[in-house]
Amino acid sequence: MPEINLPEVVAEITAQFNRYETALVGNDVQTLDSLFWNSPHTLRFGATENLYGYEAIASFRAGRSPLNLARTLTNTRITTFGRDLAVANTEFRRTTSGVTGRQSQTWMRTEAGWKVVCAHVSVLS
Repeated sequence: MPEINLPEVVAEITAQFNRYETALVGNDVQTLDSLFWNSPHTLRFGATENLYGYEAIASFRAGRSPLNLARTLTNTRITTFGRDLAVANTEFRRTTSGVTGRQSQTWMRTEAGWKVVCAHVSVLS
């Protein structure tokens, strides 16, 4: 059984999660792309799209509108499993529209550092 929530690993993922959030609301596409695993196995299920593979995710990011990205997060939970795998879950509320939703990410330690290997975003009605 892997060790759950080793403090130093939780700190690493928390830093990456915060880096992702800053890049997301700032539409920093280069940083967002760098945080995803560059693999055909990577996937992202979005509010309106299913993206299979790094290239599809990067293409989506490049074409996404930079408007109304500001949001606040609540109930963020990060759980690590050993030293090389983690999940991050959060709820969000868009600042401008008030739309609420949730986001989950699976992170894996790679030779290039921590990368998102699977992500899901859904909007609550």
